[in-house]
Amino acid sequence: MQDLDRTDRMILGILQREGRITNLELADRIGLSPTAASERTRRLVKDGLVTGFAARLDPHRLGFGLLVFVEVLLDKTTADVFDHFAAAVRRAPEVLECHMVAGGFDYLLKTRVRDMAAYRAFLGGVLLGLPGVRETRTYAVMEEVKSDGPLPL
Repeated sequence: MQDLDRTDRMILGILQREGRITNLELADRIGLSPTAASERTRRLVKDGLVTGFAARLDPHRLGFGLLVFVEVLLDKTTADVFDHFAAAVRRAPEVLECHMVAGGFDYLLKTRVRDMAAYRAFLGGVLLGLPGVRETRTYAVMEEVKSDGPLPL
């Protein structure tokens, strides 16, 4: 981990909660001049600690009400199969996150679709056709208790 001082951590904490904050407001909240705050923010972006800024959208209001986690077990665990699977899953817009994991399966996917019928179409038409997929296990989310939490700086 990169060495960060208290001010850097304050900036990161504020930015991950309020990405649209003005530099003037940020400077005021952390007790620096606007120029110093701007320079620090630019450095944090340049150093790769801030990877981007985006709006958080309400998936339910946009018609994507079903959140589904999927365990994926591959038929072989070779570098070639991993690479082909990863490249293919990056092209699937329904997949929000994909994590290679240790344990009883190879990948854990976080997917978002309209409803169970849309998930069934995604499962049969996309997921089961991805390179190397041998088996999947589906976990439909009944209630989202906490999501998009900020990092504990």
